[in-house]
Amino acid sequence: MFAPFMVNAWVAGTVVAVVAGVVGFLVVLRGASFLAHAVPHGAFAGAAGAVLIGVDPLVGLAVFAAGGALTISVLGRRARSDVVTALALVLMLGLGALFLSRSSEYSAEVFALLFGQILGVSSGEILPMLVLGAASLIAFTVFFRPMLLSSALPDMAPARGVRPDSMSIVFGLLLACATTTSVPIVGALLMFALLVGPPSAARFVTRRPVAAIGLSVVLALVTVWASIALAYVTDWPVGFFVTAVSAVLYVAGRATAMGMSHRAVRRAPAPAPA
Repeated sequence: MFAPFMVNAWVAGTVVAVVAGVVGFLVVLRGASFLAHAVPHGAFAGAAGAVLIGVDPLVGLAVFAAGGALTISVLGRRARSDVVTALALVLMLGLGALFLSRSSEYSAEVFALLFGQILGVSSGEILPMLVLGAASLIAFTVFFRPMLLSSALPDMAPARGVRPDSMSIVFGLLLACATTTSVPIVGALLMFALLVGPPSAARFVTRRPVAAIGLSVVLALVTVWASIALAYVTDWPVGFFVTAVSAVLYVAGRATAMGMSHRAVRRAPAPAPA
């Protein structure tokens, strides 16, 4: 379980889990799950286009992730954001299908961007991941307070000098950076599960932002580590375990929240008689 290729998997999985746990907190808080679904999947088209012209797929992935996030963030301000997100997603997927159809050879590397290759991470991929992951965390720390205010209290944010529209663009770019960090390792499908499952479970348990972020990171680490170990033992796909563990954590978080709510109701003092 700790062979050289597995060590790379543990390191890569840890980086992805930390980034997904932190950024996923904002995804859940802002109700931006559809955007978190669209950006990783749409960025696949950029990787396909990069392969077509002979460029590193990571470059195409980054360009389309940032471009898609900016387009959705800007156009979503003046129209229904779900419509803009859906149209941007299908447009990028259509471009991906076009790029793949024009390619003279099938690229397993592009296919891996959808489903991940966490057990096949090379040592050369670790450094770019660490750099992009660190950039995501630094940006999150710098803009944490204004993004938290614009997400939780958008009507009060302008009075505090925070522009919600600007924070939407910053959030989109942060999501694009996290996508570029994680998709080459876990794939677009699993990245979406990590951005939504563990953070949602954490939000059920606690409403305090710092505590929720910490718990989200812990649950994301548990998800990734358990999935890698189970995939190694059973020889089943890592993706199955990531989605299954995320779903179990979500259900457990929701059950915990319901239990806490029932206990609070029982402990509440009875109303005084008239």
